[in-house]
Amino acid sequence: MVSPAAAPAPRTAPVAPADTSQHAGHEHLMPGMNMGSATPVDSAKTGQMHHMNMAGSGHDMGAMGMAHDSSMHMGGMSHAFSRRLPMNRNGSGTSWHPDETPMYMWMQHKGPWMLMYHAGAYARYTSQNFNNSGKRGHANAIDGPNWGMAMAQREIGARGLLNLSLMVSLDPLTETRGGYPLLFQTGESYRNQPLIDKQHPHDLISGLTVGYTHAVSEDVDVSLYLGYPGEPAIGPVAFMHRISAMPNPDAPLSHHWTDATHITFGVATLGVRYKQFKLEGSNFTGREPDQYRYDFDRPRADSWAGRLNWNPTSSLALQVSRAFIKSPEDLHPEDDVTRTTASVLHSRTWGERRYLASALVWGLNEAHGGKEHALLAETNLTLGRPTFYGRYEFVQKDSEELDFYASGPADQPLDMVFNIHALTLGASYRLASLGGPRGPELSVGGQMTGYFIPQNLQNDRYGIGYVGPGYGKLPLSASVYLRLTAPWMSMKGMGSGRMGGMKM
Repeated sequence: MVSPAAAPAPRTAPVAPADTSQHAGHEHLMPGMNMGSATPVDSAKTGQMHHMNMAGSGHDMGAMGMAHDSSMHMGGMSHAFSRRLPMNRNGSGTSWHPDETPMYMWMQHKGPWMLMYHAGAYARYTSQNFNNSGKRGHANAIDGPNWGMAMAQREIGARGLLNLSLMVSLDPLTETRGGYPLLFQTGESYRNQPLIDKQHPHDLISGLTVGYTHAVSEDVDVSLYLGYPGEPAIGPVAFMHRISAMPNPDAPLSHHWTDATHITFGVATLGVRYKQFKLEGSNFTGREPDQYRYDFDRPRADSWAGRLNWNPTSSLALQVSRAFIKSPEDLHPEDDVTRTTASVLHSRTWGERRYLASALVWGLNEAHGGKEHALLAETNLTLGRPTFYGRYEFVQKDSEELDFYASGPADQPLDMVFNIHALTLGASYRLASLGGPRGPELSVGGQMTGYFIPQNLQNDRYGIGYVGPGYGKLPLSASVYLRLTAPWMSMKGMGSGRMGGMKM
């Protein structure tokens, strides 16, 4: 989600931020999460076409019976946390996307409320380390990562904006036995054992939040965001909701270096926006969700985070953040983590269903005297029906995280930090819109990942009193899948400014 903005006393047509006023085309929703909710702005204010960030859509505005720069009274087409920002900027929690990010969602008006819905689900077969049978991490599985999101927002008075959101996941039903296999993934636990070479499932209730924004002036908003669970001001838009990561069914290996706090049981964030900058501070629960995915964990309010966001142009979103996280791991309650992140998100749209979205994300975890870095670069090129995507990651993981020790003197376990490189290349193809043009979109896709790892990880591992298999040489993993998502949102066919006439 983003910061709020409203207009001062005069009820004149809103003036979008200088760098966001020239987008013609897709309101976008973060792919999977905060469905860019847009609170109604004063009818006089929200009526301007330039306020809707529709750049690059290539749509024939004449077909809608209006010039490109004419006004359209479309209450609610604003950002979730600002009556002055475009809804395309919505990200997960209170994070920001670039203004040219495409949106996938359903939208409707109910009285003063703007309602938005988003969903994504995979039916997938994955084979991990398939070229090293008998080695560590070798696993095959049929699974289905998934999530759904609903958001409602409305104006309160002349300057206020109220936002409510709910996010759910059926991962507890589709990702049994602790999660889906994912080579070199670590983080959280299951049945009192650390999850290694596995991505944990998300909780049934992954987000339940309320946010209020007050517009001090055209340039200044103050917002309060409360979640149980919710997402504190740490890192960029979470991977489930980044448009650059949308085609990839796998969580990044750097998840617990950058955006693992996107489900936090107890968070309060205060934000102040000034033009294209936003400064935020969060108090939240440091402990990660436990293995019981159907309940609400105990809130603790023992951790802190701060983040600075800056969108210098319509195609860029930058952030830096730092957090003190109290006792995040259930199996190591004595360990606290200081996390630092920085990221650049880029989106560029030039036609209907034609866009390029990329992310460069760095994260640093400092714990028990050590430092471990992670770097992610990913991109999503969509050209109508076909999509091509890739992800590169560099992650440092130590012996304890991987439960993998080198051989020391007299075969004693020796702690080490391992440098892991992973490269994923994939493609998908949009087959159809089920149930008509506003129905969910069905795509088929596949990807392959190669892991470049040090010799120590290739050989047998040494644990406490035993020897186990290593990962082998150049581990490879592959997946094929069907994907259902909410429909891409087009402005074609929108009559008289009514949302119900939108072609999705």
